[in-house]
Amino acid sequence: MLIWIIFAAMTGAAVMAVLWPLGRRAPALSADTAGATTLYRAQIAEIDRDFSRKLIGAAEADAAKAEAARRLLRETASEAAPAGESEPALRRRRAASAIALSCVPLLALLIYGAYGSPTVPDQPLAARMKGNPAQDFELALARIEAHLAANPTDGKGWHVLAPVYLRQGRFEDAAKAFANAVRYDGATTERLGGQAEAQILAAGGVVTAAARESLAEALKLDPANPRARFFMAIAQEQDGQVPAAIASLKALLADAPADAPWTATVRTRLEGLERPAAPSDAIASLPEAERMTAIRGMVDGLAARLAEGGGSLADWSRLIRSQAVLGERDAAQKSLTTARQRLASDQAAAPALDGLRSELGLQEAAP
Repeated sequence: MLIWIIFAAMTGAAVMAVLWPLGRRAPALSADTAGATTLYRAQIAEIDRDFSRKLIGAAEADAAKAEAARRLLRETASEAAPAGESEPALRRRRAASAIALSCVPLLALLIYGAYGSPTVPDQPLAARMKGNPAQDFELALARIEAHLAANPTDGKGWHVLAPVYLRQGRFEDAAKAFANAVRYDGATTERLGGQAEAQILAAGGVVTAAARESLAEALKLDPANPRARFFMAIAQEQDGQVPAAIASLKALLADAPADAPWTATVRTRLEGLERPAAPSDAIASLPEAERMTAIRGMVDGLAARLAEGGGSLADWSRLIRSQAVLGERDAAQKSLTTARQRLASDQAAAPALDGLRSELGLQEAAP
């Protein structure tokens, strides 16, 4: 209610400031007219003195007085009548002022009623922000980003911003933010694990060489870190070490607290690995020569399937890594070139394949 009283007072003051001059009666004589009249009287007095001293004759005195009168008329020709404004004109002007004073606020109220929100109750700022949490979040994020733009060495600020980027799906930005937090505020297992996760997600789920380095550093600081252990198990899976990956995931679940929220994700991954576990165990139990033959057969089968078309980044990465481990470097280089062509529309594929090429020391085959 107070705000409406303030608005009404401001509107009235503004209208009165504009209309106040219209309600005043015009002065009978302006400053310029008064000055011209005084000068005229002084000139007449001077002429009379000259005539009394017989410096000029009667005819010359009359002519000089006439000339002074003409100058006075020219000076005051554009001024209002000395009697001031007539009473009817003053009444009309005051009526116009009253109408304007009434219509301007009324018109403002009509416009606000048509285009404003008069039915919305007044709320404090905290209530309005609570009703729109997205606006509050965007405002806070913008403030953090502006702060870091001005203070790029604030490691704690990067530590706050990195998980936000990770939740938003801005994986490359998250990896850079985690790296800055480590660089400017020191390495922790949480920051290194987050950096590795962002690097893996940016590569489409492939545990790249850079991600492996981050995971290794995280495990040096805390060998029990669940996030680092989970992604290391995925790296074992991608290397074709499925039994080792299964053992790592089982150990992670055995060490997990009863209320750990991430155990469901680990169990799902473990179930996916255990389904083909029997053939893998059978291959592992074969003699060396037969085992290598069986593994090569599985790799050739994967290569044949991918040659027909399709395939994800994880499938191509598994094939390239397996071929390199088997010593089939020419085949791995050719698969790398084909994967780059097939996955050209996947923005995350190029950096992941570059990292895999550097890790395995491969050169792409000529197209």
